[in-house]
Amino acid sequence: MSWMFLRDLLSGVNKYSTGIGRIWLAVVFIFRLLVYMVAAEHVWKDEQKEFECNIRQPGCENVCFDYYFPVSQVRLWALQLIMVSTPSLLVVLHVAYCEGREKRHRKKLYISPGTMDGGLWYTYLISLIVKTGFEIGFLVLFYKLYDGFSVPYLVKCDLKPCPNTVDCFISKPTEKTIFILFLVSTSCLCVILNFIELSFLVLKCLIKCCLQKYPKSLKSSVCECHHLRYIECGETGVPPLLQNHHSDSAISTPQRGETKLLCDTHKS
Repeated sequence: MSWMFLRDLLSGVNKYSTGIGRIWLAVVFIFRLLVYMVAAEHVWKDEQKEFECNIRQPGCENVCFDYYFPVSQVRLWALQLIMVSTPSLLVVLHVAYCEGREKRHRKKLYISPGTMDGGLWYTYLISLIVKTGFEIGFLVLFYKLYDGFSVPYLVKCDLKPCPNTVDCFISKPTEKTIFILFLVSTSCLCVILNFIELSFLVLKCLIKCCLQKYPKSLKSSVCECHHLRYIECGETGVPPLLQNHHSDSAISTPQRGETKLLCDTHKS
């Protein structure tokens, strides 16, 4: 199987990812894709031929193998890698759509199509949620299909056409168990990284929204303060402390002059 397309896809997403996303890509490349290509495919090679039962009844081995391994373990891991990596294609398609739209209109429509803001932020968030869902779903599916994450060396089968309960032996069970535990551990690590990146993006967006609202509230409070001063000095002509004296008809001319001078000082 050729993994060149998957490698090119993940490499293209790398420049639009956050720092945590780049760590996720490194884990997928080194600890999952390379391990699968170099070692796992060879460990599970010809697994049906190496599955032996202590009876030569025609069809018995095939039926028992199909019962205990309804889906090949190594092919299930390959399907998981493909399904987990393809949501990143959403990010590449979104950027390509924005760039194509700018070329079609022949003008600058976006500050930068690859900037993690606006529509690209939502696309990246959706891809993270889908990737995490695929990771958890495949782990649960693997656990249910094979009744755990270990490979037994012996299984007992009594299905037809087997004449009685027969013992069937699985090849290289310890080696397969080690690889399965390693792949499960890296899958769990990817889930943790996805959760951290998801929390980081949401928290960063909330902080940005709060910082945008704070200057607006500060500006409105300053405007209200200036408006209040205008009403106190411009409309009434006297500060609040002298309003009672102003209502009295016995205010003398020098006092009014002092009031005007005091108001001018208050304005400045």
